[in-house]
Amino acid sequence: MGLFSMFKGDSGGEMTPHKAFAIALMYCMGADGEMDPEEVGHLLAVIGGERSGGTIGVGANNRALLESAMKYVRTKTPDQFLAEAVPVLTTAQKLCILMNIVDSALADGQAEQEEQQLFDKFQKAFGITDEQFKPYFDVIMLKCDRSVFVDKNHPNNRPDFQVELSGRAA
Repeated sequence: MGLFSMFKGDSGGEMTPHKAFAIALMYCMGADGEMDPEEVGHLLAVIGGERSGGTIGVGANNRALLESAMKYVRTKTPDQFLAEAVPVLTTAQKLCILMNIVDSALADGQAEQEEQQLFDKFQKAFGITDEQFKPYFDVIMLKCDRSVFVDKNHPNNRPDFQVELSGRAA
């Protein structure tokens, strides 16, 4: 099994870290009551998509996973999800989910209040403090701030700008 095929057998039946990842992103996408194209694009980018007949869809390897995740999101609350998912996730998986929630929430240009509240709920359930997550958050904010390309006076365009990472692991 190659490194890039580690999730190919994940059919989405039981709660796995990969299924928790997909579910968490779907909860974030729907938190504000609408699923923006940018958020769907982000989901396909991180889960895996395929091009077929001129349209882009979910890759065959992850179709069952995403169908199961969609059914889960429709029938269970975020609190029920967290109770089931937290015990199967490692710290790295929790951080990955949180980073992708922030990235997804910012995909359409701004994190809606409902998305921020969902992030806070997940962060608390995952036991990761603001101080632990801040370096990751700062990097994602920089990644998503495309105004650095159009505003030559943007503070991050100063010659002395640096991303400061504390070196502290979560």
